Amino acid sequence: MQDIEKFVRGFCRFQEQYLSEQGIFDSLREGQRPGTLVIGCCDSRVDPALLTGSDPGELFVVRNIANLVPPCRADAPPGVSSAIEFAVCGLEVARVIVLGHAQCGGIRALMAPRRLAPETNFVERWMRIAEPVRQSVMRELEHKSSNERHKACELASILHSLDNLMTYPWLKRRVEEGKLMLHGWYFDIETGALLAYSPRKQEFLPLVCPLEKRILVEAA
Repeated sequence: MQDIEKFVRGFCRFQEQYLSEQGIFDSLREGQRPGTLVIGCCDSRVDPALLTGSDPGELFVVRNIANLVPPCRADAPPGVSSAIEFAVCGLEVARVIVLGHAQCGGIRALMAPRRLAPETNFVERWMRIAEPVRQSVMRELEHKSSNERHKACELASILHSLDNLMTYPWLKRRVEEGKLMLHGWYFDIETGALLAYSPRKQEFLPLVCPLEKRILVEAA
């Protein structure tokens, strides 16, 4: 019950901040025009709006286990694919960010499959989308530690999802026309850094350094 009361108080603060006279919802009541689609993980620690300091209406967000994008196929899970279709074709967003993170439980389930519920195996079936990533990591990093393989799989799965995005013909067309940009981001929970994939360097580079390093740089 205490959690519910906290949520109610939180909504009251939201109401005062966004729904008061001349609040941000004055324009949003007419409809939404977000410029960015974020495909993030369900992990409770990785809220895209909170991480980016975004207001209501700025992000169109779809979240799933391990921030995966299924390839464009007739038998693809329609939930994520329909959200992508709506954001790209309906809202005409200008960018798509695949937001992964450290300590991902979905990737842990991929690397060491186990059935969480005795009657179903939904998580295991969903994570099969990233099975090529697991196989590649296990083959190329066979002699690395499990932690190193885990992080490599987290990063590689972001790239796998970016590749899968390009299997959607209407999305690929907008990218080729220069109307849509794709980004791969990684939130390192352990250090507090935000990394972004650089196609030119073919690696993840710091977009925002850990806080202590930022303080040192800004003070220099």
